[in-house]
Amino acid sequence: MCVLPNDLPYSRFGFTASRRLGNAVKRNRSRRRLREVVRQRMAHIPPGYDLVFIARPRMLTATHEDLVLAVETLLRRAGLWISGERG
Repeated sequence: MCVLPNDLPYSRFGFTASRRLGNAVKRNRSRRRLREVVRQRMAHIPPGYDLVFIARPRMLTATHEDLVLAVETLLRRAGLWISGERG
């Protein structure tokens, strides 16, 4: 994940997957899964940042719970997680 402040009253999100991840179906599925996990956690992400999530090969076999844990860990590590009830 890459993060930069954007001086806007909202955060923007990008999702990318390189060709080494696999064919178009695998890349699109990876981006869709990431997008859904982030969408469900928007209330925990503060406004004013540009975030780009980069799909990695391990996520092709990861469960939904694995992705949730990975996204939340990345956001916490970047200092972009607003505390509250998990979920």
